[in-house]
Amino acid sequence: MEDIHDIPALISAVPDMVWPGMPGKDGIYVLSLLQQLEHTQYWPAEKLRAMQFRQLETLLRQAWRSTPFYRERLNSLTLDGRFRMTEDILREIPVLTREDIQSAGPALNSTRLRREHGKTSVLKSSGSTGKPVEVLTTGLAGTFWKAFSIRGHFWHQRDLSKKVAAIRKLEDGKALYPKGGLSNFWSPDLKGLYPTGPCAVLNITTPLEQQAEWLQRQKAQYLSSVPTNIFALARHCIEHKIKLPDLMEVRTLGEALRPELRNLCREAWGVEVVDLYSCQEIGHIALQCPDHEHYHVHAERILLEILDEQGNSLGPGKMGRVVITDLHNFATPLIRYEVGDIGELGEPCSCGRTLPVLKRVLGRFRNMLLMPSGGLKYPIFGYDGYTDIIPIKQFQFVQKTLDMIEVRLVTERRMDMAEETRFGDLIRKRLAHPFHVTFSYHEEIPRSVSGKFEDFVSEVNTAFADKPTAG
Repeated sequence: MEDIHDIPALISAVPDMVWPGMPGKDGIYVLSLLQQLEHTQYWPAEKLRAMQFRQLETLLRQAWRSTPFYRERLNSLTLDGRFRMTEDILREIPVLTREDIQSAGPALNSTRLRREHGKTSVLKSSGSTGKPVEVLTTGLAGTFWKAFSIRGHFWHQRDLSKKVAAIRKLEDGKALYPKGGLSNFWSPDLKGLYPTGPCAVLNITTPLEQQAEWLQRQKAQYLSSVPTNIFALARHCIEHKIKLPDLMEVRTLGEALRPELRNLCREAWGVEVVDLYSCQEIGHIALQCPDHEHYHVHAERILLEILDEQGNSLGPGKMGRVVITDLHNFATPLIRYEVGDIGELGEPCSCGRTLPVLKRVLGRFRNMLLMPSGGLKYPIFGYDGYTDIIPIKQFQFVQKTLDMIEVRLVTERRMDMAEETRFGDLIRKRLAHPFHVTFSYHEEIPRSVSGKFEDFVSEVNTAFADKPTAG
């Protein structure tokens, strides 16, 4: 029989009340949302859409009344008590760009935010697109963040008593090797609600060899980091025969996840990858399905569209611009906001959840290859084969011109001419085009200020960065 002291229970904010748990006010709000989310994930798609539109009607009215920017933008709509949202009206609302947010400044913020939405705080994007933005968020939006985080733990049946190891961007001087940092709970999302095991934290600026050594000492069951860092770690562990026998799952977020990473983690550690799609301006957008590798959109807060070059909605199987409406942030309303990613919708899921399916997210426009023909293409370089030519510590592919790809490498030695020819031929084969391939050698290829690393960057499609891509 299980020891009753090991059974996870809600943390009680009431003195002397061990069971049943009675969380504080903030925790009760989260639990209220979670109880509803358990049901809404199985609602008919038509009912989900209808409720999204009801919430959007309220958001539009409040934005028009209290936000100078939207007072002008939404003036063509008759936002009185008889107003009803439709698909046609939704398409009439202009798409909001990062440039719009930058230009509007404080005019995009509500001047009459209701007290019940909680305290406001500032969210700043990383600026990985070269166009950083700043928006306000509320305590209400934070409640959704917590609820969606916990939904992820429930969906993937994580054991909250286990240990998490997180390697992420932190302030300079924090959680440095060899000790790192240690918290007695996983994250603020769970604090005050559910008891958890510890979370060990390491600064992502730590060299790869030291990351691997630190991980071996942690003996964690869950590992969390950005995909490119996980990729480098997995490859390092394979090459050096490093095992992590306690590891049960890898969790990724913050970057587009390439499908090759899943097989690499299976090979390195025998575990699956669970990915989360989010952005700093909004928070959680979609979460990997428990039964499949695609994502379910958190439709209870997020109205997600995929649009083509003309702004038309795209159905499953076609790539386009990811456009999002945050239904519950009234401090800085983000209505039909183009986040800068390219995505593709999927068919309804066989898992039984009716939440919209996002088949894949392909990253930013700067991560798309501009073909000499003028079309944009998601580059599949693959990872197999390169290390058969030369041991590689780090690499990055950069499109310098329409016909030239630069390969930036961190290696122990330079390749000879024959090896560079083999390497170039492999790239040309995978891109199905006779690109001119050049090589440069580096001691290190740095991450961006946000802690992200882009394994492919195009320097020639920046003129297309504010245009949608063809599906």
